[in-house]
Amino acid sequence: MTHHTWYFDLVNHRLSEHHVAGFLPFPVLDGIVTTAESALRWAVDDFGRGTDHPRPLGVARPHSVRDVAAVLRFAHEHGILVVPRAEGHSTGGQAQAPGGLVLDMRGLTTVHHVTRHEIIVDAGARWSDVLEATLPAGAAPPVLTDYLDLSVGGTLSVGGISGATHHHGLQTDNITELDVVTPDGTHVTCSPTHQPELFDALRAGRGRRGVIVRAALRLVAAYTHARLHRLRYDDIGTFLTDHRALMTEGRFHHLEGQIKAIDGTWVPLIDGVSYFTPPTAPSEERLLGGLSDRRDALEITDFTYHGFQNRLAEDVSRLRAAGPWQQPHPWINLFLPDHAAEHIVSETLTELTAQDIGDTGHVLLYPILRARITTPQFRLPDTSTAFLFALLKTAPSGDTNALARMLAHNLRLKQRVVAVGGTVYVDDIAD
Repeated sequence: MTHHTWYFDLVNHRLSEHHVAGFLPFPVLDGIVTTAESALRWAVDDFGRGTDHPRPLGVARPHSVRDVAAVLRFAHEHGILVVPRAEGHSTGGQAQAPGGLVLDMRGLTTVHHVTRHEIIVDAGARWSDVLEATLPAGAAPPVLTDYLDLSVGGTLSVGGISGATHHHGLQTDNITELDVVTPDGTHVTCSPTHQPELFDALRAGRGRRGVIVRAALRLVAAYTHARLHRLRYDDIGTFLTDHRALMTEGRFHHLEGQIKAIDGTWVPLIDGVSYFTPPTAPSEERLLGGLSDRRDALEITDFTYHGFQNRLAEDVSRLRAAGPWQQPHPWINLFLPDHAAEHIVSETLTELTAQDIGDTGHVLLYPILRARITTPQFRLPDTSTAFLFALLKTAPSGDTNALARMLAHNLRLKQRVVAVGGTVYVDDIAD
């Protein structure tokens, strides 16, 4: 394969295909560097589609760790911003590199090693790839993203939370070792016992201390089936009380909550999921006893284990085909201190209608135990229990006024939450 040679113009801060006196040769990669229009459009866009950053100089697509090191070393020497990116699922421009280089990690996807207890995988691999590799060994990561087609490196750089976090912590609490390229281009392996300060700085570090290129992930035994119990409530207070009890008692393997607009009213729902392998089945009395839900509205759905973990794939495929996936997604994810959760949520819902969330928007609300979180960089309220409160909004395409209103509401809500001791998950990188 013939590799194209690029040059860097220090004066005008740009990449060039032509050698001119004073231009520096850019490192020759196993992968490629490109300034193609399609690549720049990809690099300046993200799932949120609400930011307006300048374009990058170009996109580097590494095919090896050596490539990543070469790009970062050159960038470090010449003051070039480099930002890694894979699936581009950030919603606030966090994976963009205005005036710099975007490092497209999607070429690093190798699964290197799998046992019943651990998988070693490249950072550009998706969690769907991880699960496909581990299930034949009867194992799975203890914490998976709700949507599996996100990259390993992407979610490890922000923490990674799900309905299993009340049992197992964050995805970053279940790493045994990381390979990283530091900003000066040095390839380092770190763990809780080898360079632990770097290991702690990388987990949920948002790429500030280096680019994660490979991870060793802890695995747990996987079941074959999952049973979802959807519990309906008439008010936020009762919903939160039952949620706290279910979290503390650990009745369900997976515990999430959502608030849906039904017939013009916000209705709280708890989704409790129990994993099992037939002929053993979950005990409904143990799982649901003593709760104050509207039992007449209980919904029970059975899945295969893989089917539950990959439950959003069909919906995403439909949204991609119909168009809403390409619309702006001004999401905001907050952590509420327990003592303020009911007030903040109730007050927020009185301000919103279903239209303010969007036709395909969602509201998530579920608890986590702070004691389960050991990742130092992950910011949580200083209370033993916190609630994830996520407004996953979708703005109509082309309606800049609607997008602006959603973003303005996000800002007001963020200020309100921070004022009572809450925190923001995956906030602006400059924050």
